Amino acid sequence: MIEENREVNVDWIPVSGFQLRKAGVQFDAVRVDGEDGRRLADWMETLTGGDPGPVVIEANGRRGVYFLVPPGTTAHKAWPRGVTRFNAGPAHVSYVPVPALTGRTWPLAWRCPPTGPDRFVHPLLLRSAVTEFFAG
Repeated sequence: MIEENREVNVDWIPVSGFQLRKAGVQFDAVRVDGEDGRRLADWMETLTGGDPGPVVIEANGRRGVYFLVPPGTTAHKAWPRGVTRFNAGPAHVSYVPVPALTGRTWPLAWRCPPTGPDRFVHPLLLRSAVTEFFAG
């Protein structure tokens, strides 16, 4: 497990289980819940040829889908209703659940694991897809 984390050279991925990571440091995140989130993830995979960047899925509760985007890219932009942004700012802190690459991570899993330390979901493509997705 440690070797796999080093292989992609992403130090914010836990070795086992899952951990909360402070948004706005290594990444921001956009969450879309339930089937809408899963359909959006399908669409993002289609738009990017199967590699949208890191996407985490949650198996229980809201069944959220977390799209990890570069830090600082969600704070000052309007996003459609149905989207929850995770970022940091003055008097504002949020945390994103991050699973290990392998092993027991329930209720979290990587839908699309990270492929490198600076490889994230493209925020403009995601925002455009979300806007179009929720408009239709």
